[in-house]
Amino acid sequence: MEQTENTIKTRLAFLAVCFFWGSTYLAIRIGVQHFPPALLAGTRFFTAGLIVVVYAKFKRIPFPKAFHEYRQISIVGVLMLCTGSSMVFFASKWVNSGMSSLMIATVPLFMSFIESVVLRRRSLSLRGWMGLLTGFGGVALLVLSNSQNGTMHINGVLLLLLSAISWSVGSIYSREFHPSGDLITHIGIQMISGGIAITIVGVLLGETSQLQMNVAGLGALLYLIVFGSIVAYSSYIYILQHWPAAKAGTYAYVNPVVALSLGALVLDETISFSIIISAVIILASVYVVQTSKVSEMIPAATVSPATRSL
Repeated sequence: MEQTENTIKTRLAFLAVCFFWGSTYLAIRIGVQHFPPALLAGTRFFTAGLIVVVYAKFKRIPFPKAFHEYRQISIVGVLMLCTGSSMVFFASKWVNSGMSSLMIATVPLFMSFIESVVLRRRSLSLRGWMGLLTGFGGVALLVLSNSQNGTMHINGVLLLLLSAISWSVGSIYSREFHPSGDLITHIGIQMISGGIAITIVGVLLGETSQLQMNVAGLGALLYLIVFGSIVAYSSYIYILQHWPAAKAGTYAYVNPVVALSLGALVLDETISFSIIISAVIILASVYVVQTSKVSEMIPAATVSPATRSL
């Protein structure tokens, strides 16, 4: 009976992760129309991180012990949230929410490319290389087929590529060390550090003079904090306690479908035939790369799954 109850809870948590992380692209798209992007991202991550840290302190969840561990975790937060996820906030001023989610879905492709070609730590099989090349071909099709209708502005495309690459670098770097403490406190520290960094960027860009409090902007911010960060993160952590990481990570295949659907329903974003074909190519390629055999060239440390930005 208890096992059945845990199974139901885990599946509900998985559905929550799929929906809420998929819906964050819509919330971001709405939010940046009313709120400066850097301050929107910074407030979201810092507030969510602070809540997580306070919760961890209240529950006496262990924190890292050494200062250098805080520094390392903070670097991951800056890479994955400040120069990673926060770029999605900037890009969302030019790119539709559904297509943003497809571009970010390429993170596993960039991670495989960096580890195999740049760092030469892993050797992909022929199947893996075919998936990698096909996936980037899907991105090219997505960009080229939609650049003429205004839905894939070059500025947004470049920012999304920077986001995917920075997230990939941060994910790879997070495997280089084994900090003490609990995954929950690591997540809180990463969100606080990333939130502070992107808030500083916003202040330097003069975004404080652009602040205009309104219902739509505040609603998007609250949704991102509560559902995009706290609820989704909590659900994901619960899933990791009951499912293998590989199975838990399959939410990434569902997020773009949710984002595309909500973008079409709420914002009337067009889902063209080329977008559908690009989505199928990209997601299938990610699956091929993630399930292909690799051989280790340089032993790399492993660590619990890093935080999910959106």
